[in-house]
Amino acid sequence: MTTRPISPRSASAAVGLCFGAIVFDGYDLIVYGSVMPALLQYEPWGLTPAQAGAIGSYALLGMFIGAIASGTLTDLIGRRRLFIASLTWFSVMMLLVAMAPDPTWLGLFRFLAGLGFGGIPPTAIALVVELAPVARRQVLNGLMLCGFPVGGVLAAVLAIALLEPLGFRALFAIGALPLITLVPLAVWLLPESPSFVRREWGTGQGRQRRELLELVRGRAAIATLLFVVANFCGFLLVFGLNTWLPQLMRGAGYELGSALAFLLVLNVGAIFGGLGGSAVADRYGSRWVATVLFALAVVSLALIAVPLPTAILYLLVFVAGAATTGNQIVVYGYVAAHYPPVRRATALGLSSGIGRLGAVAGPVVGGSLVAAGLGLDWNVGVFALVAVVGAIACALVPRPVDASADRASTGPDRSPIMNAEPAPVREPGGAS
Repeated sequence: MTTRPISPRSASAAVGLCFGAIVFDGYDLIVYGSVMPALLQYEPWGLTPAQAGAIGSYALLGMFIGAIASGTLTDLIGRRRLFIASLTWFSVMMLLVAMAPDPTWLGLFRFLAGLGFGGIPPTAIALVVELAPVARRQVLNGLMLCGFPVGGVLAAVLAIALLEPLGFRALFAIGALPLITLVPLAVWLLPESPSFVRREWGTGQGRQRRELLELVRGRAAIATLLFVVANFCGFLLVFGLNTWLPQLMRGAGYELGSALAFLLVLNVGAIFGGLGGSAVADRYGSRWVATVLFALAVVSLALIAVPLPTAILYLLVFVAGAATTGNQIVVYGYVAAHYPPVRRATALGLSSGIGRLGAVAGPVVGGSLVAAGLGLDWNVGVFALVAVVGAIACALVPRPVDASADRASTGPDRSPIMNAEPAPVREPGGAS
């Protein structure tokens, strides 16, 4: 297969397609929280808060498996093929989610969809970081990952407009739209990443083992562990809040429309936090940006439990969105910038994959607290404690010891890729 330098058109297509995929990744995950009030009121199923929280965690358990597997699969079949396969898979599963006849099938199809959800972020991050212009990689990566809260905004807006007249099945079905929009465009336009070289199974498997060993021994093991902790805390906050905030605000006395508006504000704040945090991290490094945002999450979440005017509550929820979902975008960039290209996909898959156990825990923790009769104050108090742990983990990540990384670094958290020239890349449709 021939190779040629990556063109600006292909790089732009990659960023745009990855952004679109992350939008639907976010929509399909956050829409569950948007429809939670309707699910709990759907008499044929008779769901309790604890059961609804457990079902909400099934997709996130699938994400855990999908993210872990993506690190290996991307080396075997390439970023491009894995991206297209993950996008196709979760779109088909969302159609089945919309048609689920009972809670058991709903949970199963959400779990299966989660396998595709988990494969998208690590693959998209690796593609964008490798294909984007050198000087704008952090910012473009942050812009791409802001697709997640954009998806959350879309889920909240569509729920406000469509949940009561059309029901939860219509909102689930919207999540399958990539099958007829993004998938054909990705097949046509998406280039392969520069670092991917096709290997036989044995060679790829051996290389994957070597890269994994490099991440779990010596000083690198400390960074890996702390990134896992930071991701765990970040994901627990993201999915705990996005799953339960509307229901918690309803319990606090707000009508359905107002409760969903809080979810909308949370995700608008996440967009600002992700973009602003990534821009600052591009200039000053990710460590203290991520740490400070976790600290802001502690303060804003603690204050949400205090009786305050509604306008102040909206402002606090906005800050909480910037400091939780927005900060998770910064943490993704932190991991990507910390490791060299040869270990980036494995590091992203490992840290975000294990960290996604926090995503599984978030809806379960919220559901358990609600089922126990503990409302908004207990939920946000627990989430604030989680943010404290996340801040400590980000602050303690050791700097890379790789000599080449130190020489190439232009900031506290930069790795060689941040200053390297793009390598030749396979374009879609290239001649063999």
